[in-house]
Amino acid sequence: MAIRRVMGLALSCFAALAAAQRASDVIEPVEEVVTPPSSYSKDALIAIEMPPHVSLKIGIDPSTIAVFPDSVMRYVVVMRNTSGSTTVAYEGIHCAKGDVKTYARVNSAGTWVSVSQPQWRSLANNSATRHAQAIAQQGGCDEGIAGRKREDVINALKGLQRSQYAN
Repeated sequence: MAIRRVMGLALSCFAALAAAQRASDVIEPVEEVVTPPSSYSKDALIAIEMPPHVSLKIGIDPSTIAVFPDSVMRYVVVMRNTSGSTTVAYEGIHCAKGDVKTYARVNSAGTWVSVSQPQWRSLANNSATRHAQAIAQQGGCDEGIAGRKREDVINALKGLQRSQYAN
């Protein structure tokens, strides 16, 4: 019960922060062509804790986490539903704006397929971005992203890890 209250309070605070940051003069990131990593692994994922009502198991491949000069943290996320079906995506979170973008997804043949026109979407109040919001809150966007290194993000995410990603 207390965890739900804390998660609800954290989500409310994050939404308010994202709204306030949108109102400020945050510089839109200028992105080069973004390509997904050549490889990723499902073997050593960092588990992302989701609210109890979310049935997806979410994990990030730590070898794919990168912090770029455009202030975007990019990573490969693996999402598994209760039937065992898996979705793999290459995403980026612009922490200062509270936005996420999906650049590519893995198709049934196991190859990356780029999203034709990837768009930034708000992390606040959007069920389609709930996993990215959890990633940001659990260490992906700890105190913003400026000046952070890949190892900082990995350590922050692992520090909040409470359970193992179920294979």
